[in-house]
Amino acid sequence: MGAFALAGMAALAGACAPPEAIAPQPAAPLRETGRVAQSRDPRRDVRLVPAEAYLRTYLRLFGGLSPAEVERRARGDDRSALFDTWGDYLAALGLPDHGIDFPRGTQTNALMMAAFERLGIALCDRALEHDLKASVPVPIERRLIFAFDLPAEDLDEPAFAPRFDVLHRTFLSYPARLAPPDRPERFFALYQGTVARHRAKGAPKSRFSPAEAGWAAVCYGLVRHPEFVLY
Repeated sequence: MGAFALAGMAALAGACAPPEAIAPQPAAPLRETGRVAQSRDPRRDVRLVPAEAYLRTYLRLFGGLSPAEVERRARGDDRSALFDTWGDYLAALGLPDHGIDFPRGTQTNALMMAAFERLGIALCDRALEHDLKASVPVPIERRLIFAFDLPAEDLDEPAFAPRFDVLHRTFLSYPARLAPPDRPERFFALYQGTVARHRAKGAPKSRFSPAEAGWAAVCYGLVRHPEFVLY
């Protein structure tokens, strides 16, 4: 019993002993894999670029027209309320009006975003009418936005992808294959959902066929995309 007691006391004493000191070892140097220049630009919240830049973009997408010609085309032959007049939007877009001493808008706001979206919707709808619904078919090389054919049968995702890439390059300036992997899939779901709603029983009458409405919705999504609006 005494031997067991001594052994237990020895084990307890060993367990309570201070840990052995570990001598520090020099760390191996990290291998340099590349260098990135440090940006010292002041950090700001995300904002829209100047309104003039967007107006130039919209004018170019409409076909390089003058503002008066864009206004006429955006209103359409039926004079619908899709687009009113530039004067109704200039202040909302942040542009100054020197005639009434109205200063330039300096902060992005919801009304400004909504005004740009309204212009974008006008662009998409009128461009679709120009490109796909003209009385005389417009050659693909002369189309403004929808520079592709629309097959008679329903599109599956492989057939949707190259046509979506045309719009993606137009609005976001780079191929869709370089975008996040789920982007074509999400826009295809938008297209399919729009087509299904236009084909549903009791759906409101539209000047667009279900497929045309689907492509118009894809255009709306791209013209509202953060990469188009904020960069």
